[in-house]
Amino acid sequence: MSFYADPSFFVLLMAAIIPAAILGLTEKPLGRYGAVASVALIACLFCKTPLEGIYAAGYLALSCASIQWLVRRPASKKRFWVALTLALAPLVAYKVSAAFDQSLLGFLGISYLTFKSVQMVLEIHDGIIDRMKPLDTFSFLVFFPTFTSGPIDRSRRFLEDAHAVRPRDEYAGMLARGILLIVAGLVYKLFIAGLLYKAYSFAPWGSGPFLWELFLQVKTAYAYGLYLFFDFAGYSLMAIGASWCLGVRTPRNFRAPFIAVDIKDFWNRWHMTLSFWLRDFVFMRFAQAAMKRKLFKKRLHTSLCGYLVNMTLMGAWHGLTPNYLAYGAYHGALLALCELYQKKSSFYKKNKERTWYKILSWIVTIQLVMLGFALFSGQISLLLKGR
Repeated sequence: MSFYADPSFFVLLMAAIIPAAILGLTEKPLGRYGAVASVALIACLFCKTPLEGIYAAGYLALSCASIQWLVRRPASKKRFWVALTLALAPLVAYKVSAAFDQSLLGFLGISYLTFKSVQMVLEIHDGIIDRMKPLDTFSFLVFFPTFTSGPIDRSRRFLEDAHAVRPRDEYAGMLARGILLIVAGLVYKLFIAGLLYKAYSFAPWGSGPFLWELFLQVKTAYAYGLYLFFDFAGYSLMAIGASWCLGVRTPRNFRAPFIAVDIKDFWNRWHMTLSFWLRDFVFMRFAQAAMKRKLFKKRLHTSLCGYLVNMTLMGAWHGLTPNYLAYGAYHGALLALCELYQKKSSFYKKNKERTWYKILSWIVTIQLVMLGFALFSGQISLLLKGR
């Protein structure tokens, strides 16, 4: 069974929402019920892949134990590095083995579980989280609406919602909104993305006239980019909707990314929970470490290098293949160049609020974004091989 794709999942989802609705409308907390329902649906997720289920259960047990071990002595560097290594090692092993067509320790949801575990480890060590009950840790990690592909929530925000006892009218509004989001996600993913999936086909450069072949490649890149958006945004809407039905306001993942007027604006709109997670736990930490060690003379140089590190890591997270690594490095370079241009260019500072400049900037940004999708999908690699 696949989440948000198979008809059987939606039957089980409705079966999970009905008791949640009864509890919520009678002003009962939903946290423990959410954990029980999550265990049941995740068991169904792995019913045909029991080995993956064992890996997932092992990771959950290991993460819960290491987080509880760290929270007892959060200032301990030894405990911090052990807990961080245990949180990251399975994902690293999986990504490295996947590059060689293997699947060592891999299971559906490993990437997003890793994000959650690492977030808790870092914030416990920083003193932001001063206590974390075992059941709370487990409930956050196992929450089924976002288990396989996000959006990436934060533990403190999640637990506030999970423990909240909402007035009947407030929960009724959340339930109605959640159902509407699920319906909207179905339209995005199954209808619009389904049509766009049929609109592109990766092919090497043909022998026709140059402009015609160029048109076909550009059409493919645009169709794939739009398909990727509606497919993933549709999934995200359904995941957010299911979360709201269970009383958890999972944050949005997309905010009209194709109206972005520069590449920084794009990443503030596209896969926002990933972008913000990387900003908080990779970019900011790299910048702080670099400034502490005085690796760069200027703060701007620190930021430029931080963008490259941040986005290259994002590409590696997708997979250790040339197209994903190139995609990450490409966006890191774009973000660095955008930052440099906006900080140093008097032309930008003079014209940035003018309508003609915003339109021109939007056109350029969309072309750069679609070129990035051509890298991500392997379309560029296919063209290079064809030559």
